Amino acid sequence: MTQAADVPEVLFVCVHNAGRSQMAAALLDHYAAGRVRVRSAGSAPADEINPAVRAVMGELGLDLSKEFPKPLTGEAVQAADVVITMGCGDVCPVFPGKRYLDWQLDDPAGQPIENVRSIRDEIDARVRALLAELLPADA
Repeated sequence: MTQAADVPEVLFVCVHNAGRSQMAAALLDHYAAGRVRVRSAGSAPADEINPAVRAVMGELGLDLSKEFPKPLTGEAVQAADVVITMGCGDVCPVFPGKRYLDWQLDDPAGQPIENVRSIRDEIDARVRALLAELLPADA
């Protein structure tokens, strides 16, 4: 699939693609409003998105009900301009010329809702900063 050269693509990767990467993808997609192509994937995808993650994203008006954990593929990494890992370890394929960032964030799995909100808010701040880098001035 080809894309316009001026539309950056970001891939968020965590182990289960059920929490952190889903929140980051939904937030970036929301803020970018079509100006950035956004994907998320997991090195060992879970069966479903963490219900607490769905709940805290719903508090922001972001509906994850149609989202689901997706497997990480080399093609997804190759297509991305920026790959952001969130605890996927060394399983993420590395391609020359890609920008890799590793965001150290707590895993929301098994956490009380207050902690999941805190993780969401940290991701939100990082996503906004990333968007400002990807789309300077014209944003």
